[in-house]
Amino acid sequence: MTLTNRDLVELTEWRRKLHRQPEISNEEEKTAREVVDFLADTGPDKVLTGLGGHGVAAVYDSGEAGPTVLFRSELDALPIHELSGVPHASQVPGKSHMCGHDGHTTILAALGRQFGRQRPARGRVVLMFQPAEETGNGAAGVVADPRFGEIQPDFAFSLHNLPGVPFGEVRLKAGTVNCASRGMRIVLEGKTAHSSMPETGVSPMLAVSELMPRLPALGRGSFADDDFGMVTVTHCAMGEAVFGIAPGYAEVWATLRTRRDERMAELVAAAEALAAKIAAEHGLSVRCDYHEIFVASVNAPDAVEHLNRALDEEGVSRGEEALPMRASEDFGIFGHNAKSAMFFLGAGERYPALHNPDYDFPDDLIPIGSRIFMRTARNLLG
Repeated sequence: MTLTNRDLVELTEWRRKLHRQPEISNEEEKTAREVVDFLADTGPDKVLTGLGGHGVAAVYDSGEAGPTVLFRSELDALPIHELSGVPHASQVPGKSHMCGHDGHTTILAALGRQFGRQRPARGRVVLMFQPAEETGNGAAGVVADPRFGEIQPDFAFSLHNLPGVPFGEVRLKAGTVNCASRGMRIVLEGKTAHSSMPETGVSPMLAVSELMPRLPALGRGSFADDDFGMVTVTHCAMGEAVFGIAPGYAEVWATLRTRRDERMAELVAAAEALAAKIAAEHGLSVRCDYHEIFVASVNAPDAVEHLNRALDEEGVSRGEEALPMRASEDFGIFGHNAKSAMFFLGAGERYPALHNPDYDFPDDLIPIGSRIFMRTARNLLG
């Protein structure tokens, strides 16, 4: 099955429509409706909406026994003001598709067109349009939704476009491809005082000044090591923006990053112990909470084999350069109960980087990505 020229024109137009009307994580209500409406003509056998927030799953069922194969894309945009200058630029101030999720979603819609014309010979295809990838709660919400059991996959596949890699080439390997990460917020509380009598209060200032360098020092190993760990301080706030009050409250934010989930648990414990020790030394109370939690994305060898076969049959060049990445990706959670793999599709060596304000998904990747996914599905399901 292949896409027609008319398909490609309509898919490109639709991708640009999504690009003009971006919605950020956990707000993708209109985008989800767009997906349902666009796929209506393909006649999916089941459509689940509101999965884990605004997620949409479209199922194309052969009616015959066989595996369930899930392909996933993301619905959310970013809180970035677009500066690309393209005619279809974002019409929503301060929000834009600067990661290419509009393109990934269109690639899945291309699969829907093809499976609408010819179902797989056995098993089921699930097109999973996932919300809230950028904040890390989207995949977890989808998998935790009781209805996900209706579409529990045997295999799960995803892709992400990747500037800096030659256009149309793939980067793929077994094992870890994206790091685990989480945002840690450390709250320190003491007692405010008049700035002329700071000794009558308990200031977090010295504790903050100790935490800032000692948190990054918890990292260890080079990125090539499985025991790699990194802590990056990203934000600090203390007291009020006034001259008359000595502070009694502070926050330090940091991102913790590891190649393995087990190592993340160790790093969290070390960071919490450090915060508690420093707080106690300065007479402060302390509490920690966590945000934007991403597990490691680990490609299963069996799933990678299926992608490699598809790449060979479609004549797509591939390599392992640039993998694994320090950046995080919440697709990893689908691999906890399925054989999963994600590949990275080159957007061009000199293309604007992801999350840059001048980025725009290259439309010519739509047929390449859909060919790889379609070949993978046909090899598994006929």
